[in-house]
Amino acid sequence: MLTYATRRMILAIPTLLFISFVIFMLLQLAPGDPMAQVPLTVPPEVKQKMREALGLGAPPLVQYWKWLVQIFWIEPQVLIDYVFGTGLAEGKLRVISWQTRSPVMDIILQRIPQTLWVVGVAYVVAILIALPIGIYSAYKQYSVFDQAGTFVTMVGFSIPPFFTGPLLIVIFSVQLGWFPSIYDTTHVVNDWPSFKVQLQQMIMPVMVLAFQITAQLSRYMRASMLDNLGQDYVRTARAKGLSEAVVVGVHVVRNSMIPVITVIALGIPSIFGGAIITESVFKVNGIGQLLLTALFANDLPMVMTLTFIFAVLIVAFNLIADILYGLLDPRIRYD
Repeated sequence: MLTYATRRMILAIPTLLFISFVIFMLLQLAPGDPMAQVPLTVPPEVKQKMREALGLGAPPLVQYWKWLVQIFWIEPQVLIDYVFGTGLAEGKLRVISWQTRSPVMDIILQRIPQTLWVVGVAYVVAILIALPIGIYSAYKQYSVFDQAGTFVTMVGFSIPPFFTGPLLIVIFSVQLGWFPSIYDTTHVVNDWPSFKVQLQQMIMPVMVLAFQITAQLSRYMRASMLDNLGQDYVRTARAKGLSEAVVVGVHVVRNSMIPVITVIALGIPSIFGGAIITESVFKVNGIGQLLLTALFANDLPMVMTLTFIFAVLIVAFNLIADILYGLLDPRIRYD
């Protein structure tokens, strides 16, 4: 297993380099100029110096190399400052946002906690709800519970977040006044009352995201369970006198989790990507809204860095999913 993981990590390096090059070249072809936002009163020579300061005067390959080096290279003193709480802003080799003129990674690190509070919690809640529903629906196929679960999941697939979000705001914020309609990103959790306030403002965005994710995962889990419940090894286990709890809870669930692990693992990078629609509806100042703002502002360094981070996460969690296959299924051996 260790040999396989090492080999996959080595092969991931050229893959990520190719992805980064494709991302950079595609965005280089995108229309727009960061100097277009500069006032017309600025002299041309000043604009030229600004372009050179942003690295826009160099050839594309040179710009790509500088961008790549600035992403992966962190000066030792900068890393020490970050570990001890003084931040990354003093680094010399930093990717600079065209929109804010601030280091891109500083902005991303500021937004990640907001995204994890909402999207991360929603993903965990969805997994805890979806897996039991999928297991029980398959075990009690065509029962009232299964029919109700099928109906609810179809609703979750069909209704988009930009409808459920405003609907919850109208019901729970405007009509009932239970929860705030706007997520306060400046709120700091330092005691129990502040933690309760954080929970209150998280409930509606978490509900919207968890509802959609639960619909997806529960259907995958149900289909996988139904496929395994009809296998020969299940009949053999029952014929040997094993209890139904052991047959279903140990053997069937373990084998059924193998394809579901792929869906869960590949969905984790979306946590860091944020939920653009939901974050926009509830004004969550997270990664998803940051990407949307950068796209509208033609902030190519921010868009390139966020997209490349998502690619790294997808490659990493693909590897994690493959390793989990070997742990769940003893028939799978990589070495």
